[in-house]
Amino acid sequence: MDKSMTKFVSLFRAINVGGNSQVKMDTLKAMHEAIGLSNVVTYLQTGNVVFECSKACDPEQLAGQIGAEFEKSFGFSTQVMVRSSAEMQTLSDKNPFPDQPDKETKWIVVMFLTACPESAAQQALFESYKGPEELFIAGQELYIYYPNGIGRSKLSNTLIEKKLKVYGTGRNWNTVTKLLEMTRP
Repeated sequence: MDKSMTKFVSLFRAINVGGNSQVKMDTLKAMHEAIGLSNVVTYLQTGNVVFECSKACDPEQLAGQIGAEFEKSFGFSTQVMVRSSAEMQTLSDKNPFPDQPDKETKWIVVMFLTACPESAAQQALFESYKGPEELFIAGQELYIYYPNGIGRSKLSNTLIEKKLKVYGTGRNWNTVTKLLEMTRP
């Protein structure tokens, strides 16, 4: 890797989870390359793209640029969250569930948020939902442990976004770990 470049990951919200939002990963890769990003690699079918950009690239500006190109390329819009390799390492370091063998990593989810939710919105989420899930917010990430599995939980992305007043997309800890490996220099 060129020393003047850094790795980033773009995470797309709500693509390839239903019939109306199907996006082929090779097309998503080509879209990233078309806007000048290099060494583009996709991971899984849920909208995870690792790429390189100059160290001067700003994740928020990249998210806007990628989002605009996505809408142009695919004909619908979705939220895009971009994190640098350093941000991925920080969110890994902040995992509130490390080395807890009773917590299966597939039930630990990081919800990547479009912005840091305001304190009042965070409080609204914590006060409105009293399920068995454990929730922690650190900056632009919400960490969730689903003790009974995600599919049975009443803690939905819709509820989270409504209370926090920001959009987000979730990835389980196994995926986060793989993306972290992929973003390391």
